[in-house]
Amino acid sequence: MNSQRQVVVTGMGVVSPIGIGTDAFWDSLINGRCGVRVRDGFSHSPWPLKIYSPVMEFDGKDWVQPRKALKVMCSPIQFGYAAAMMALEQSELRESGVDPERVGTIFGTETFFSDPHVVTSVFQKCMVDGCYVHDRWGAVAMGDIEPLWMLKYLPNMVTSHISIAADARGPSNSICQAEASSILALIEGSDWIRRGVCDAVIVGGTGSQTSLSAMLYRGQHLLSHRTSEPERACRPFEINRDGTVYGEGAGAIVIENAEHARQRGAPVFGSIRSWSRTFHPPDTSGLRDSIALSLEAVLRDAEISATDLSHINAHASCQKLPDVEEAQAIRAAVGDTPVWGIKSNFGYLGPASGIIELIGSLISLQQHQIPPTLNYETPDPDCPVNINCESTKSDQTNALKISFSENGQIACVVI
Repeated sequence: MNSQRQVVVTGMGVVSPIGIGTDAFWDSLINGRCGVRVRDGFSHSPWPLKIYSPVMEFDGKDWVQPRKALKVMCSPIQFGYAAAMMALEQSELRESGVDPERVGTIFGTETFFSDPHVVTSVFQKCMVDGCYVHDRWGAVAMGDIEPLWMLKYLPNMVTSHISIAADARGPSNSICQAEASSILALIEGSDWIRRGVCDAVIVGGTGSQTSLSAMLYRGQHLLSHRTSEPERACRPFEINRDGTVYGEGAGAIVIENAEHARQRGAPVFGSIRSWSRTFHPPDTSGLRDSIALSLEAVLRDAEISATDLSHINAHASCQKLPDVEEAQAIRAAVGDTPVWGIKSNFGYLGPASGIIELIGSLISLQQHQIPPTLNYETPDPDCPVNINCESTKSDQTNALKISFSENGQIACVVI
């Protein structure tokens, strides 16, 4: 591929339930650690909400400057900001004299939910004889909700804060397509570089499914009921899987034109070789064929075959039917290539999932080692894939990431 069109990765940052920073994150992956735990105050709850996958020991004050910006940042915005700052520091982009007009920012994101206690007093004032009366909301809400409340939860505020902090004056965008969001963001950011719009792009994804408001809004139909064994709840492609666990986190990478990175002597941690994106109407048959076509397209564009892959970094939702459809698509398109399901370590992180999992594959290629998929005990005959269950050496230099959403978006990337 012409060097003017090559897209390379020059920085990475992770805020996850199994570690903050790429070193801690990788150490947990390679040693098979799980970030799922019982939620405080829910130990005796009969609900699947009893377990979750939170980010631990994170303090936004360690990352956010100026500190006063924390007032308008909910947790997932802080996570995304911190991951971006890690990636920028590793890339040394800000010290390179890069033209700020040629630096873009794009994140996979979502509407963020405030916890119930934030608006409890407002709802109480809207109650009449034990019933909620919405007509009272306008009269009392603005007096009880903090003035900048909405700014803390808007999806586009992640890229806004990062662009300001990095002085990135190029294109800025936010992709809200559930779990496919961050891989779709990576594809769009790579397109900017291929088209010559940018020399560098800060790409990422962030989300939190763990607030009670978010959990109750999304419902329990996706969740595992294995609440007595939190660390064994997420079981990609395994016959006893019964759902996922809600978690939170953020990942970010800096991508650049390869020639731009070479000229400034930037560290290079991998390249984005090719991508494909398609759509399959939700609640219709044929998802397997759509995923398989996307896999074939991304390999064809990368000009490699399945034998050139170290592993498939699967979407691996831990859901009954989606895992079957994905596994059969993988078998049809790439045969017996090793499959790695990272959600076994931390569950569903929303828009953050794809990019955090892709960072895992970038490090895996550097280390020539594929970490284990946790909790794969009894194979499901309907999921005929080669699950990587133990830490495995690999000298192949390519990996393929799959990401899709309940809404029908499918995105694949070869790195």
